[in-house]
Amino acid sequence: MTHTLASPATAELEVRRSRFLALVTPVEDREAALAEVARLRAEHPAAAHVCWALLAGGHSGMSDDGEPSGTAGRPILEVLRHHDLDGVLGAVVRYFGGVKLGAGGLVRAYTDAVALAVAGAEKVERIPETVLRVEADYADAERVRRWAEAEGYAEPEAEYGEAVLLLLRVPAMARDATAIALADLSNGRVRIAD
Repeated sequence: MTHTLASPATAELEVRRSRFLALVTPVEDREAALAEVARLRAEHPAAAHVCWALLAGGHSGMSDDGEPSGTAGRPILEVLRHHDLDGVLGAVVRYFGGVKLGAGGLVRAYTDAVALAVAGAEKVERIPETVLRVEADYADAERVRRWAEAEGYAEPEAEYGEAVLLLLRVPAMARDATAIALADLSNGRVRIAD
């Protein structure tokens, strides 16, 4: 069973005058993760490195950001894997303190910083989701919205034209039951587009 995080968590570690500011945060995909890394770079322009790793299904990746190969991104990734996390970005901002740590020291520092952040984070079970493309007329679109709200699903995104296209995010295991419920709700007028 994989987990994700309920909200972002941070930690700070100092190793031989270098500061390691760790962040672990839930993300949907690589695009969201890279936006968060860009935000960290902008927030910490004087930092020597912003190293990161991402576990998000098929959108995984990592970066040592100028640190020796395998000393930052890989250790961050391994901490995320060890805790069975998915849909999570781990990032560490390093302010260089003037003392070189060596490859082993860097691996320990990045590992420890991210592990501290993960230890302070609330983990929640990750439920795989799917997005249904629901085509409806305007009246049925409002019924679908009310149904989604009553079921506890997020407000569907909508595109308006001759009909309404709703993008409804539901748990993957509830896909078929949702299609049946929407057909019943609308007397078969609502259609799930492929």
